[in-house]
Amino acid sequence: MKMKTLLMGAVASVAFAPSVLAEGHEGERGRDGEVKIIYWQAPSILNPYLSGGTKDMEAASLVIEPLGRYDETGALVPYLAEEIPTVENAGVSEDLKSITWKLKPDLVWSDGSPVTTEDVKFTAEYCMHPEGGCAQRAKFDGVESVEIIDDLTVKVTFSEAKPNPYGPFMGAQSPIIQKAQFADCLGARAPECTEANFNPIGTGPFKVKEFRPNDVITMEANENYREEGKPAFASLTFKGGGDATAAGRAVMETGEFDYAWNMQLAPDVLQKMAEGGKGKPISAFGTLVERIEMNLTDPSPDLPEGERATVQHPHPILSDEKVRRALSMAIDRELLVEIGYGQSGRATCNLVPAPALYASDNTECLTQDLEGAKALLEEAGWSDSDGDGVREKDGEKLSLLFQTSTNAVRQDFQALIKDWWNQIGVEVELRNIDASVFFGGDPGSPDTFQKFYADVEMYANNFDGTDPQAYLAERRCDNEPKPSSQWQGENINRFCSEEYDALLDELSRTGEMEKRGEIAKQLNEMLTKESMSLLPLVDRGRVSAASNTLGGVVLNTWDSELWNVADWYRVE
Repeated sequence: MKMKTLLMGAVASVAFAPSVLAEGHEGERGRDGEVKIIYWQAPSILNPYLSGGTKDMEAASLVIEPLGRYDETGALVPYLAEEIPTVENAGVSEDLKSITWKLKPDLVWSDGSPVTTEDVKFTAEYCMHPEGGCAQRAKFDGVESVEIIDDLTVKVTFSEAKPNPYGPFMGAQSPIIQKAQFADCLGARAPECTEANFNPIGTGPFKVKEFRPNDVITMEANENYREEGKPAFASLTFKGGGDATAAGRAVMETGEFDYAWNMQLAPDVLQKMAEGGKGKPISAFGTLVERIEMNLTDPSPDLPEGERATVQHPHPILSDEKVRRALSMAIDRELLVEIGYGQSGRATCNLVPAPALYASDNTECLTQDLEGAKALLEEAGWSDSDGDGVREKDGEKLSLLFQTSTNAVRQDFQALIKDWWNQIGVEVELRNIDASVFFGGDPGSPDTFQKFYADVEMYANNFDGTDPQAYLAERRCDNEPKPSSQWQGENINRFCSEEYDALLDELSRTGEMEKRGEIAKQLNEMLTKESMSLLPLVDRGRVSAASNTLGGVVLNTWDSELWNVADWYRVE
């Protein structure tokens, strides 16, 4: 069967548990004292189903785990599962319409209670609840049922053949949560369960001792962790807030912290920090794309609350594809890379820049064309009739609110892009929001990237593993954040196309790898080249910093960056 091709090709080295051992990495649990991690974007919740923020998902990954993960090569490896199901081991059905997972025996939660398939099934019910808003809903795209076979065996059935069945329960974006803890948190009640959302009971190497949102998390080793002698650290401090500069210095110059995430800093700044001698930057390319999202709905505060930035009100300016295209044409992406990332960035026109199988050869956006952008705006009816430098049409000025999170590189990008857009006759107001708030997912906050109370916004994220199907499925119609979903949802710019959705369905049915690549490229180009609903800017290498005394760190761009923290240890 050609449809098996993806399944056979996607799973590599699945028979072993992920473990990055090094000489001297043996002994009693907790033998190495404390490890200190700093994320300048502070976590605001420890439930990745209620937040699309990377900082929340990665902090949670220290505590709650999926059935399987992706290792640093993108290969699938088992965690709570005995093995990765495949057609060959009979874990995936011949017709590719079901996948059966088997839990490792004798797994327990950090509270000592047994982990069973009841917890697995409940996790699906939690995310798929029709009255709730799940930030990772695309992971369960096409799931028809989740059936308990026995305490250790659970079967996921899809509505049609699923050549890539590794959406649910795979990767840090789709961990297993404890049914007993979250049983009363289904649907609209999910955001109200503060204790569960801040202090999840997990199976990971650490458990929460105290969580102070947007500040600091203290954790201690999980005495019920399944691997003997792990974690090496008795406690973990996860500090949030500040900025990338301070975080980098805390590891590489002062040695106050052991690990700093997301060194979104200019190359010369990183080099200078590394001269401090306490730590070093580590980097790897994956699928992380800095981009500008175009709001296709009207965020005007003049609209009633509950109607702002919803599909019932199209955007008065950005609904015009010519305007969106002109804004893209005005940007010099190569200069953005030079200013912000150097060798750790690559200019891109793609939302999916890797792996090569799925990366379009679309390079049209890489050439800046200010005159062409001006001509396109004229063609769309926007002209500067009064000579004030700002175009207008039917009495409305071409004026945009451009928001992003607070970060030196992003503010540099904002300033450059504002200048380019000013040159083509667009008035731009800049806003930057504390990253902990912007990526926090609080349904009551007006400043989250999901709520999108601005005209355009800039950020970056990526997807688990090497297959972009679930990531592209985020842009389905009706998957946009909205009041009825507590403003959760992955379709941030409110894009909707029946043609796009039909092509997504075709991708989900297609197993032959080359054909999957062709379809994924088409979907990518519908978003980035045809509709211009989002403007990719930079394919960013992941750059973090690790102390010279921290061993076992393996940077992973395909899953949580903290995926193997159980294997970290102190180097003398």
